[in-house]
Amino acid sequence: MSLEDAMRQMSGQLELPLYVRGETSNVDGSGEALTATRRNERSGNDDALLMERVVARDNVVAALKRVQKNKGSPGIDGMTVEALRDHLRETWPALREQLLAGTYRPQPVQRQLIPKGDGGGRELGIPTALDRFIQQAVLQVLQPRIDPSFSSHSHGFRPGRRAHDAVCEAHKYIQEGRQWVVDVDLEKFFDRVNHDVMMSKLAKRIADKRMLGLIRRYLSAGIMANGVETERREGTPQGGPLSPLLANVLLDEIDKELEKRGHAFVRYADDCNIYVRSERAGKRVMETLRRLYARLRLRINESKSTVARPWVRKFLGYSFWVDKDGAVKRRIANKALATMKDRVRSITIRHGRSLPAIIADLRSYLVGWKNYFRLDDTHRTFSDLDGWIRHRLRAIQLKHWRNYSTILRELKARGLSAHQAWEVARHTGRWWVGSARTLNRALPIRHFDGLGLPRLAP
Repeated sequence: MSLEDAMRQMSGQLELPLYVRGETSNVDGSGEALTATRRNERSGNDDALLMERVVARDNVVAALKRVQKNKGSPGIDGMTVEALRDHLRETWPALREQLLAGTYRPQPVQRQLIPKGDGGGRELGIPTALDRFIQQAVLQVLQPRIDPSFSSHSHGFRPGRRAHDAVCEAHKYIQEGRQWVVDVDLEKFFDRVNHDVMMSKLAKRIADKRMLGLIRRYLSAGIMANGVETERREGTPQGGPLSPLLANVLLDEIDKELEKRGHAFVRYADDCNIYVRSERAGKRVMETLRRLYARLRLRINESKSTVARPWVRKFLGYSFWVDKDGAVKRRIANKALATMKDRVRSITIRHGRSLPAIIADLRSYLVGWKNYFRLDDTHRTFSDLDGWIRHRLRAIQLKHWRNYSTILRELKARGLSAHQAWEVARHTGRWWVGSARTLNRALPIRHFDGLGLPRLAP
């Protein structure tokens, strides 16, 4: 029997609330569940049956498929997402009953530190595969109910919205003449979320007490690092499917207050930029934001937050510039370019791997990078990067040919004269030779096209 068939048998009665389907059987064999359902039918309180929707067959099957598609590292129990399906075949009946009864207890998350470009680190909390599955099932029920109430200026981790929308909205504000930005950076936002404040916001949106209790337990689940579990009193670690939605619920209060005051702003997760027409106005807005965030028990990182011109700041990897005609243009921020070059350098290490293998890794990275930064208006940036990448690959190819005689033979086979091949081969500085015009003729752009290297420039 497939997992889908098993869930159909065990959860089929819960695909819709019982009062909608007109069923006379109860949820768990007791008279209490049926009594509660009839009360909800009379009161129209469908919001109190959210957990029934979480464990409905179609929802849990969709959640399992999503978790398996997203893959991800195992949590503290070592279970992989590939093993999750078989595990659920055995444990789903008991797990379903725990969720419906409000007694399920999540396991601690696995602490994982991701290095950041500034030398610091971003802490992730990796839930077990089972807890990722449950969080995904909860997300699929809550997001359609909560997301429509969010601000249209919020773009992060929302269906049908993306970072490009946020960048384009910021671009529009600057072009309209709001050429000062209040750039706010929150101090360790995901680590500093106050649980009581978060739960008070959720309680205004969710009536099902079991759902609220489950989310509270996910917030307070411990963190496992080096075999030692630490209790968590604040924060919602990045790594679980629910964290982005919870962040949007908490920060929606800031969005609504900014809308009420008529500010032009754009937010993506905890990155919020407010665009104003003068530095003085920006400083007033910054003071207002300090008070608003303090109400949520959040702190602004003063060293990274400021009122400045948009072209000296970055937003989601982009920055802006003004051309000679006064039009505002988008460009890739310097820090994003530096990060990209560091990644390419790490991929194009000149020893140990074949050129086709290196280019395969470059392709998997560059295609996504190009797609994300396709809003760049400078164009030359992409062509310059193309030349720089091919420059590195030519140097790698010379290194792979290893010695003078092999370089001579390979270059002559690619159309260079004996003298031209000698001019290249006699130099030991591979990086300098990599930019020589003669070598470019021997290893032209079409050569790298044939190996599958994507071009960044259109």
